[in-house]
Amino acid sequence: MADLSIISQALASVRASEATLQLLRDLHTQALEEPPYVSTDDQAESAALDRFVALDPDKCALVYLLLRATGARYVVEAGTSFGLSTIYLALAVGQNAKFLKAPGKVIATEKEEAKASRARQHWKRAGDEVEKWIELREGDLRETLKTNLHQSIDFLLLDIWTPLAMPTLAVVKPHLRTGAMVVVDNVIVGKEGYKELMDHLADPKNGFRTTTVPYAGGLQVVVYVGAEGEA
Repeated sequence: MADLSIISQALASVRASEATLQLLRDLHTQALEEPPYVSTDDQAESAALDRFVALDPDKCALVYLLLRATGARYVVEAGTSFGLSTIYLALAVGQNAKFLKAPGKVIATEKEEAKASRARQHWKRAGDEVEKWIELREGDLRETLKTNLHQSIDFLLLDIWTPLAMPTLAVVKPHLRTGAMVVVDNVIVGKEGYKELMDHLADPKNGFRTTTVPYAGGLQVVVYVGAEGEA
């Protein structure tokens, strides 16, 4: 049985209205009570269609705090699913943007129409503190992210089918500012599927510095320091 106490611990890290906090409680409870899914295990891809396949609550809290600490205002999420982690991204981006009196946007991506619809319903429940900061792009993100990305992306969340991780980074990387962060979920349990991505991140010539944080399944925290020769 899932340990639901971790939800309250995670939400203690987040600034949000009581209505949004209750929504997050409800969504995390549903997500934790479903069977786990990792794209490199022996389950069919179709098994994920009716599941949240969401970041764990403690990981969501960390991502929220990283965004707040860095003042991130332009974020890309690869793998939105039912939009649970997107709520944390939008809360942080919206709060940063308001504090800095500047614009901000979360670019969310989802291939499955039914999942995108569920995500929109959840964001609508959260209201303006979440919904207005999100732009959802439906379809193959290798295409939907090719155009109209901000020239200085602060943060990329990779919580996606592992074969799409490296292609996603390749599309977004030209837009990453120096100092931008990339967070990748399930890098230990999904090690085989993430090999190309992890090899790329580990090569100093590509401009990344990285560490594995010991959350369940492994969480990779990456900073783009710029290609060799850049400041």
